[in-house]
Amino acid sequence: MTKPTNTPKHTALYHNHLSANATMVDFAGWEMPIHYGSQLDEHHQVRNDVGMFDISHMVTLDMRGVEVRSFLRHLLANDVNKLKETGKALYSCMLNEKGGIIDDLIVYYLDDQFYRMVINAATRDNDLQWIMQQVEAFDVQINEREDLSMIAVQGPNAAKTMATLLHGEAGNVITALKPFYAYPLGNDTFFARTGYTGEDGFEILLPNVQASDLWNDLLDVGVKPIGLGARDTLRLEAGMNLYGTDMDTSTSPLVSGLTWTVDFKDADRHFIGRNALEAEKVAGITQRFVGLVLQDKGILRNHQKIITNKGEGEITSGSFSPTLKKSIALARVPSDIGTQCKVLIRNKMLTADVVKPVFVRNGKSCLENK
Repeated sequence: MTKPTNTPKHTALYHNHLSANATMVDFAGWEMPIHYGSQLDEHHQVRNDVGMFDISHMVTLDMRGVEVRSFLRHLLANDVNKLKETGKALYSCMLNEKGGIIDDLIVYYLDDQFYRMVINAATRDNDLQWIMQQVEAFDVQINEREDLSMIAVQGPNAAKTMATLLHGEAGNVITALKPFYAYPLGNDTFFARTGYTGEDGFEILLPNVQASDLWNDLLDVGVKPIGLGARDTLRLEAGMNLYGTDMDTSTSPLVSGLTWTVDFKDADRHFIGRNALEAEKVAGITQRFVGLVLQDKGILRNHQKIITNKGEGEITSGSFSPTLKKSIALARVPSDIGTQCKVLIRNKMLTADVVKPVFVRNGKSCLENK
């Protein structure tokens, strides 16, 4: 019997979170841990050592068929033709015909007739509806892997920690993976050198029935659980977009700091949204996606208004940076904004520096003399 839609869904690690005294919240219909006591401590744990996240609410799609490459070259703005080696990953946006972002995602090449895609939980229903509409013209089968969990192990000591758990040749291969490569271990276990924190780490797919054992094994070697609250401040410091906050169907990659994910090189590849993006380029890009660092006292928050001598902009993601001990934000602003702007905070005009939208990577500040 199908559960009522207002009943929260639980990952295979739900009882592990309760045992760790997690504070649980609703996230896209899933009951997920926001923190286990201190979001600030959890943030620093990942930046300075290693932590683990339950990200099993994310959606894994296995795509197989003789036309799967052609399908993905049509569906995605980035070009899967770049993927030649087993396990190689690609970050891309999936666009509508107007060039608006339906979702951002990662796709892995496993062989010429098998790709694995990971999409966001909050966009699952719309994504699947869109994908199934587009795939009708292709000989491709799509299987949602609800039988799999996903655990992210992130931090500067992630590889060293994983080495203590993995043994033999497979362990050597996994800990030696380059960023944006994955290794399918067999028995539906899949290690990827990817993450959403700006730190080194792995995202591990494995059967639901094995998730709790791995979680407990990680606990035993000192890996602390981290909630979604710290995940958000970590990704903001790393300048990583959050779907629904920094971009959505009303914005294109060209004004969302994601131009690098759009591949126009093959003129014969007519991916969905290409015509709209090319028209946007011809008309002239009037907005930029930038980072802000507040110089006055206060906190940058989502949707605060930005004032420049070239027009107004808006903060898309803002928060206090635990690593930098400054207030930072991602923002969409006029393209010729300059190096400073004003932000309207509680009826006061406060000064912010305009910087590249990456604040912290691998534990180090990316700000130059700021």
